[in-house]
Amino acid sequence: MILCDAGPLIALIDRTETYNHERCKASLSHIRGPLITTWPCLTEAMYFLGSRGGSPLQELLWRYIELEKLRIHTPTDIEPRRMRELMATYSDLPMDLADASLVTAAEATGLYRIFTIDSHFFAYRINGVIPFETVPT
Repeated sequence: MILCDAGPLIALIDRTETYNHERCKASLSHIRGPLITTWPCLTEAMYFLGSRGGSPLQELLWRYIELEKLRIHTPTDIEPRRMRELMATYSDLPMDLADASLVTAAEATGLYRIFTIDSHFFAYRINGVIPFETVPT
């Protein structure tokens, strides 16, 4: 299993993102198990897919969930407070809610690999210490 940011979800479905589509498709072929995302990331991906191609592209993302290729992390009660702390800590980047939700999901699950095209994940640290292993590199 691997955490998944909104960017690869968008790139995998939106073929007009030629460079990222091919790169993410190639990376996905080497990932074992389902992708794990968060509600804020799913919301972001649905928004961008809807604005680019409407409901047909959004439906493709729903199929990832239906086929259990994509699972949604359910946050614990303490994760929202931690997200707020992280957004304050990384305000210079800045960190958005979707990224903060992935960092807290990593802290809650022990997953440190993330499927992302966002360079901010090179700066973020799990529990303030552990760097993410990003895919693609």
